[in-house]
Amino acid sequence: MKDVLKELERRREIARMGGGKDRIEAQHKKGKLTARERIEVFLDEGSFEEFDMYVEHRSTDFGMEKTKIAGDGVVTGWGTVNGRPVYIFAKDFTVFGGSLSEAHAEKVIKVQEMALRNRAPIIGLYDAGGARIQEGVAALGGYAEIFQRNVLASGVIPQISLIMGPCAGGDVYSPAMTDFIFMVRDTSYMFVTGPDVVKTVTNETVTAESLGGASVHTTKSSIADGAYDNDVEALLQMRRLVDLLPASNTAEIPEIECYQSVTDHDLSLDRLIPDNANKPYDIKELILKVADEGDFFEIQQSFARNIVTGFGRVEGRTVGFVANQPMVLAGVLDSDASRKAARFVRFCDCFSIPIVTFVDVPGFLPGTAQEYGGLIKHGAKLLFAYAEATVPKITVITRKAYGGAY
Repeated sequence: MKDVLKELERRREIARMGGGKDRIEAQHKKGKLTARERIEVFLDEGSFEEFDMYVEHRSTDFGMEKTKIAGDGVVTGWGTVNGRPVYIFAKDFTVFGGSLSEAHAEKVIKVQEMALRNRAPIIGLYDAGGARIQEGVAALGGYAEIFQRNVLASGVIPQISLIMGPCAGGDVYSPAMTDFIFMVRDTSYMFVTGPDVVKTVTNETVTAESLGGASVHTTKSSIADGAYDNDVEALLQMRRLVDLLPASNTAEIPEIECYQSVTDHDLSLDRLIPDNANKPYDIKELILKVADEGDFFEIQQSFARNIVTGFGRVEGRTVGFVANQPMVLAGVLDSDASRKAARFVRFCDCFSIPIVTFVDVPGFLPGTAQEYGGLIKHGAKLLFAYAEATVPKITVITRKAYGGAY
């Protein structure tokens, strides 16, 4: 028995090393953590239980049978975040560049199904180069199965994607179907086709960063909900977000002890709104005053800044805040702002999170660009989301609300 345990420990050591020392060092040189290091930072200490550590691919084409590495490019399992269970999978760039094979996909599907069965959030850490080309259609079939699970879990359990390296080709669609996507600045990028393909097809010369970096997806495309400076900061912020969200659509909203008095007067609020109706003020100041301990987790901070969305707590329980921002475009509603707020409201409705809305809106943005861009349809999405929501909704008009925007 002793020999068996020794052999098991030896195999575990090999599996934990992933693609080997050199590749791990190369990962560190890029300023990135390895898949297992990321899981360690994200989960409570010692809580991680790994699944399918020794799984290997089954491919025999193109000499693949000669190179088999335990784990096959993804680390999966479950653990806790501040004592609450979550399921997690992390792509391991040191093993075949984190590329997706049939066996790799089966590991991800298994953890998705377990999360859904046990009604707990699922977190995906992406750092991979798309499908494993040597496996052809078997790998692509694996993607289809993963997407199917994303759709089944949508609105049932929170799904969060964290892009921590390259994320290309088929890999981008699964995060796109999840509730939130966050990126790491300078080391992560997302695109369907990379710079080389773009150059060949359209003759555009573009870098990975300007094609699909965090700066593009947080400000222009609205794909990402936020970006952080490094792996550790991103993972710690994800812990904060998981703390705010319920485990599933049938679970209670998390509640923590609230030490702030709810009856004290805050006289600074009287001075927030200027006497002159044309002067702007920062609505975030109001949100921070309303939220417990001034703790506000903003979603899509850099996109459509004329509307502010995010989570905070009131008397210890999570609420969603939606607010016009007079500091940007006078808080006017446009296509981007409507889509951003509508998606946020629908998420809150799915998970029974009450919505607090602060309104200071001069109307919808006029002009040909907006009308050609489908303002009517995008504006209607926001109306639809609010009308459809069955959670408690509280609206405070802080200064004005005109026309259709009212």
